[in-house]
Amino acid sequence: MQGRVIGAIALTIAIGSVADAATLIHAGRVIDGLANQAMSERTIVIDGGRIVAIESGYRAPSVGDRVVDLKNSTLMPGLMDMHVHITSEYSRTSELDRFKKDGPDIALDGAMFAERTLQAGFTTVRDLGDGFRASIALRNAINAGKLAGPRIFAAGKSIATTGGHADPTNGWADHLGGANVGPLDGVVNGEEQAAQAVRQRYKEGSDLIKITATGGVLSVAKNGLNPQFTEEEIRSVVQTARDYGFKVAAHAHGAEGMKRAVRAGVDTIEHGTFMDDETIKLMKERGTYYVPTIAAGAWVFDRSKEEGFFPALVRPKAAMIGPQIQGTFAKAYKAGVKILFGTDTGVSAHGQNAREFVLMVESGMPAMEAIKSATSVSAKYLEIDDRLGSVEVGKVADLVAVPGDPIKDISAMQRVHFVMKDGVVHRSP
Repeated sequence: MQGRVIGAIALTIAIGSVADAATLIHAGRVIDGLANQAMSERTIVIDGGRIVAIESGYRAPSVGDRVVDLKNSTLMPGLMDMHVHITSEYSRTSELDRFKKDGPDIALDGAMFAERTLQAGFTTVRDLGDGFRASIALRNAINAGKLAGPRIFAAGKSIATTGGHADPTNGWADHLGGANVGPLDGVVNGEEQAAQAVRQRYKEGSDLIKITATGGVLSVAKNGLNPQFTEEEIRSVVQTARDYGFKVAAHAHGAEGMKRAVRAGVDTIEHGTFMDDETIKLMKERGTYYVPTIAAGAWVFDRSKEEGFFPALVRPKAAMIGPQIQGTFAKAYKAGVKILFGTDTGVSAHGQNAREFVLMVESGMPAMEAIKSATSVSAKYLEIDDRLGSVEVGKVADLVAVPGDPIKDISAMQRVHFVMKDGVVHRSP
């Protein structure tokens, strides 16, 4: 009888030990997303999907604790990319794929790209335009634990004007019905339709609004710079968006379209290729953020050199616009414009998002600031900094690690070898 009691007590202790078990990350360096200096030799204690302690040195594990050895690595918050297209990836066949792929095809592509994005260390993304509402379905599936991927803030269908960048029927023959698109499809003309399109995105479950304030590089249309909304139309989008709790992102390459968008109250300018001094002044006055997408510019410029890669209308735009973005970023950063990390991945290949860090540092931004732009700064913009974006006690355990020291060698950001999201390890060295 006594043996049974002792055995029962031992079993209770053992069960309790397992229940109290934690994950201990032994990190050689920690960039917390807030401070300007990394911390050395820390133990990050994870329990229940959250950071419950940050301790100097390397804590010895208790019974049942899991230890992750990152003593030769730098640990930091999960990375955030504020401009992706998670359900698509540009290729030589993209123009034809628009007619061959249905919603299920796009959604399954998105599941694959989401996994690649997470493996690259990006645990949160802002998706700025899709088809078939696939990014919204993907967001919901990831949130429900059905798929592995980053948490997604989805714009759904981008809003364009007739013939504008993001009019899905650009380049279509008349008999395919391109003349019949409207606010339901994200194509608007006039203030009333602009408001209607925002309300449609709300109905469909979007998290934010994306407009194409100017022409673009990859649309099958001649002009990549011209303004494509009136200021009144953009103001209608913004005012309606505010009623529904949306922020507004504006794709813009040309200066006039940017100025209209900033004056009308958009929250971010995407790409900003030919941003002039007046636009910079306006953005600083209004607090408008800039999402540079340097990597996409470099990618389309490189592809423009390949015969037949782009349609004939697209190739000269890629050659002209692509190489300008890095210089614009350098100018905007030096002038003090607020910057969010964003890549336009989906133009370039998913999983290669971290190339943007290298290009930002090459352009004059210190490595620590570049990392903050993809962690605490983006988290604050998304209004999730109460739980994400920094390595702090109480925060959700979204953590990534790279070998070595990215402050000394920013290219280390392209070699993520540890990924934890919501306390679950998705990649480990």
